[in-house]
Amino acid sequence: MWRRVALLSPMISSSSSRSLTLNQAAFGLKVGESFATDAVNPEERDLPPKEKAPFITFVLGGPGSGKGTQCEKIVETFGLQHLSAGDLLRREIAMNTKNGDMILNLIKDGKIVPSEVTVKLIQRELESSDSRKFLIDGFPRTEENRVAFERIIRADPDVVLFFDCPEEEMVTRVLNRNQGRIDDNITTMKKRLKIFNGLNRPVIDYYKNKGKLYTINAVGTVDDIFQQHVLPIFSSFEQLKKESRHVIQKSTIGSSLVENSS
Repeated sequence: MWRRVALLSPMISSSSSRSLTLNQAAFGLKVGESFATDAVNPEERDLPPKEKAPFITFVLGGPGSGKGTQCEKIVETFGLQHLSAGDLLRREIAMNTKNGDMILNLIKDGKIVPSEVTVKLIQRELESSDSRKFLIDGFPRTEENRVAFERIIRADPDVVLFFDCPEEEMVTRVLNRNQGRIDDNITTMKKRLKIFNGLNRPVIDYYKNKGKLYTINAVGTVDDIFQQHVLPIFSSFEQLKKESRHVIQKSTIGSSLVENSS
């Protein structure tokens, strides 16, 4: 449902919203009417959760950048639902689904899973979840991923985090953590980082130009990085929501006082 809302939003401007509401009311378009009322009358925000556009965060960073541990802290602190494109693909393989065999064969051949397949797995999770706040880890990896997400999901991320870390630091972290790929060594790590930079840099630049990218200095302890760089970003969004609710409540109370005094 929220995808329909996202489609309608560019059509509504401050000069046309009142006439749009009247037209929709006349034809009994309940979904459009609810959205237009929400846009024109901010005090009447009674849309069911499923009709509200989700809050989406993309998390980008190369292997060893520390984005995984930061995702855990973000989820724990702010209650976002964590989605990993890689985990969704691996789950399809483990469950032996129709797509699972195809995904496994592509990975075995060293090929990239089509963006449409990955995005539709993400879409299924978004639409089936009761949450409206999502943290999508390691996605989009390529411009093709990004374009497919915007085309199929018809939504933009609210926040894009990029964990920026020196190559030497990432190599050291991966080789010392005793997890991940069994063939990890300095040579393979540098190859992986080169591929990541080549594919991911256009995505990073795109969101930077849109003003949605937050570059995180990923050098330091997990707690220091979170407290100094990550926490302020999400706290600002939470504070904006609190301020918005306060304004709405104040407006509603003011309207009631005016009506009672007249």
